[in-house]
Amino acid sequence: MKHIVGKVVLLGYQGVGKTSTVTRYVENTFNHHVTPTVGASFFSCKIKVDENYVTLQIWDTAGQERFKAMAPMFYRNANAALLVFDITSPTSFEGMKMWVQEVKRNVEEAMVLCVVGNKTDLNDQRKVSREEAIEYSRSIGAIYLESSALTDQGTGLIFEKIAQELLKLSGEGSSSTLKVFDNDFMAKSSELEATDIGTEENVNLSIGSIAHGNSVQSRCC
Repeated sequence: MKHIVGKVVLLGYQGVGKTSTVTRYVENTFNHHVTPTVGASFFSCKIKVDENYVTLQIWDTAGQERFKAMAPMFYRNANAALLVFDITSPTSFEGMKMWVQEVKRNVEEAMVLCVVGNKTDLNDQRKVSREEAIEYSRSIGAIYLESSALTDQGTGLIFEKIAQELLKLSGEGSSSTLKVFDNDFMAKSSELEATDIGTEENVNLSIGSIAHGNSVQSRCC
């Protein structure tokens, strides 16, 4: 039995549903009036894959252009990137491609890429076809999934698939930043214990305190 701990960065334009997607999975909630993320928020949850455990440390980044320069601080040493676009917005789809280029420029090690077409509850207003999104995802070696944070359709599969792929990545030995423990006890006894139960933090914009936010009530997924 292994316990894998991986860093996941959540990227995409403002308004595509990044925060709604992660809070739907981690907290099983949906807020119709989500305040735009400032800087980044941090979430953590543990998923069982077969007889193993995978802890996802998820960094939900701001989608506004004015925060774009800060993004490299959050996706440095990332083991997976969750790239979200709105299926009703071709602009968000093209913007998502720019985030892919940024990640590939700044992350040298092997990582899991997962492209997500969100807002399938608005399928009658779809502007980005599933076929186009699948073709693009294949071209960059990414998984492609669709979801609706509103209806909770497909959100669980996103994070479960990332966990499965991180487990595969750990077996390949191609990532030195992916943390692998021989058992659950060792993981809990490490410095990662504070993020192992499922938490959300609003991260301070100060570069000096990039990994230290004001803790919000702990939540377990």
